Amino acid sequence: MASPRFETIGLPVPRWGFAAACTMMLALTACGGGGSSGAGSATTTATSTTPTTTTTTTTTVDPVDAARLLDQATFGVTASDIAHVQSIGIDAYISEQFAYPPTQYTGYSYTPHTAPTSCSGDGSNPPDAASLCAREQYSPFQVQLDFFTHALNNPDQLRQRVAFALSQIMVVSSVQIYEAYGLANFENILLNDAFGNYRTLLQDVTLSPTMGAYLDMANSDQTNPQNGTVPNQNYARELMQLFSIGLVELNPDGTQQLGDTGAPIPTFTGTTIDGLAAVFTGWTYPPLSGASSQWTNPINYNGTMVSFPNHHQAGTKTLLNGYTVPAGQTPEQDLGNALDDIFNHPNVGPFISQQLIQHLVTSNPSTAYVARVAAVFANNGVGVRGDLSAVVRAILEDPEARGPTPATNEFGHLREPALFITSTLRSLGGQSDGELPRSASSAMGQPIYSPETVFSFYPPSYQIPGTQTLGPEFGIQNSATALARSNFINTVIMQGGAAADPTVTGSTGTSINLTALSSAPTTAAMIAQLNQTLMHGSLPSDATNIILTAADVAAGTSTNSLAAARAACYLILTSAQYQVER
Repeated sequence: MASPRFETIGLPVPRWGFAAACTMMLALTACGGGGSSGAGSATTTATSTTPTTTTTTTTTVDPVDAARLLDQATFGVTASDIAHVQSIGIDAYISEQFAYPPTQYTGYSYTPHTAPTSCSGDGSNPPDAASLCAREQYSPFQVQLDFFTHALNNPDQLRQRVAFALSQIMVVSSVQIYEAYGLANFENILLNDAFGNYRTLLQDVTLSPTMGAYLDMANSDQTNPQNGTVPNQNYARELMQLFSIGLVELNPDGTQQLGDTGAPIPTFTGTTIDGLAAVFTGWTYPPLSGASSQWTNPINYNGTMVSFPNHHQAGTKTLLNGYTVPAGQTPEQDLGNALDDIFNHPNVGPFISQQLIQHLVTSNPSTAYVARVAAVFANNGVGVRGDLSAVVRAILEDPEARGPTPATNEFGHLREPALFITSTLRSLGGQSDGELPRSASSAMGQPIYSPETVFSFYPPSYQIPGTQTLGPEFGIQNSATALARSNFINTVIMQGGAAADPTVTGSTGTSINLTALSSAPTTAAMIAQLNQTLMHGSLPSDATNIILTAADVAAGTSTNSLAAARAACYLILTSAQYQVER
């Protein structure tokens, strides 16, 4: 169902509507003011240590800045969280978030790669038992529901946010990994390692059987002319291109290094890919419970991959910057050497830091911002490289991220669909079983854990058409997905949400109770409350007056006590000022 025109709900068309919204969104501006380590080890890996330097105190946290922090570090700002940040300070709040154990994906168990007939969908409506089994065990459905319920309800908000960012850097997808337990196991790795060391994360991802299946490292065999096998290059290429160093040499501030001809300098060559692909030979899925292990074990996403030296490429392997892996080593030794070589490449800090900044804070960080965070990646203050907790703290406490006002007019980012949905629900005290958010996010172009390719939903280098402004999330913003955003707000605000689904165990549906808002002493007070929670107090006076008029008109033409609150929420949540988080 299309979202209603303003006239159909008794509202005047606001002057800051579609045309202004498009202009603002294109300019990114708004009006006014740890898992198991597995094989090998990193020479520089150490327990994450939080730097002692702080940038805020409990007496200096402006409520607007507290709200901005929560937009960056959680799945939605709440009034109680704003007060909590003000009471303990930003640095203490981040430390508190680090201390929460990961809320993991639980309740999943092994299922054979080929579904039995008793767990195969046949398109029946309503779905029969076999179709329900297939939906829950052989599709991302249940994992997607869990993503949204975790985001809305769990206390480890920052860990969940960072893991979500990492899932868009180190991608696996249900397009190929359709078993729910395989997706859940991989996401648990990201949750475990979100505040650990990046070297540990690299290793855990490399030896994940889910990743092994997705990028073909599992069962990659040594060169054998007799049976025609050669090492598979997929994982070697994407590990360097997407998960660690990128395609070109970078300066510490993330800018490209240029060679004598003025062209960017490639980080690796075909020889490097060949060498790394050879390193990653001889690994297969972990054996099934109670079964003996053999080369090419059946697909099993539980545990970590296991090695078979007889299928590992012998000899030396040339890797990055001329480093050569010695001959005669075990698969574990080769893998450890190769990951150390990648981890210690100077590109990793700026390459990963910039993407984490983009996901958490702003699409257009200054080169100085990237350089400051990359420096923390290189050394967390006590000599440890790759400490993700220190990196996340540096991102959130950086001077460009903090303060009651954005650093520049282009500071911020379009809320990607998942965050647009969760921030709406969480900030307004909504509840959901995850089903409406799951389908709505897909309609907005972001089917959770199901990107079409290893490049995720949108590239970090995407520029808003007609500009040189980075805006990755705009890569999936078009007329259809923009309409889907309004449709979602129409459903949860104007129509009262979505009913429980009888085919989903424990379904509660999705709803937002606006009674507390409607109980505000005046319409102006209600809008001020929404402004603080949703807009960091940045809603300009002309927009405030338009919303106030519209809310009063809605209240005066309806017998519904929620009419004014619904009108105000709808107008704010569908506005460019809200959808571009600053």
